[in-house]
Amino acid sequence: QVQLVESGGGLVQPGGSLRLSCAASGNIFSINVMGWYRQAPGKQRELVASITSDGSTNYADSVKGRFTISRDNAKNTVLLQMNSVKPEDTAVYYCYWNARRTWYATWLDYWGQGTQVTVSS
Repeated sequence: QVQLVESGGGLVQPGGSLRLSCAASGNIFSINVMGWYRQAPGKQRELVASITSDGSTNYADSVKGRFTISRDNAKNTVLLQMNSVKPEDTAVYYCYWNARRTWYATWLDYWGQGTQVTVSS
């Protein structure tokens, strides 16, 4: 079965940088979308950034210009480079993939376990 494993979360000062990584275990035939969501306490989970199979990206307005999403389909990995972080970026970040294991399989959503990012001085 496919599992997503995240790494790179932690404590960072405002204005600093952090790099999140998400790698999939198990065979993946193709990936439709890779993305990162986040959820702060008392708030709804929101999309941070996503990247499609053809490389198209989109970002939440709150992170545009500061965060960069990238992918490596060969390694089944998606990265989120977080620069100029702000306290309001503090949240649990979840890796998200929409993928299928074979060409005939249904596209399914896969989620990482979440990694805590805390921006504080």
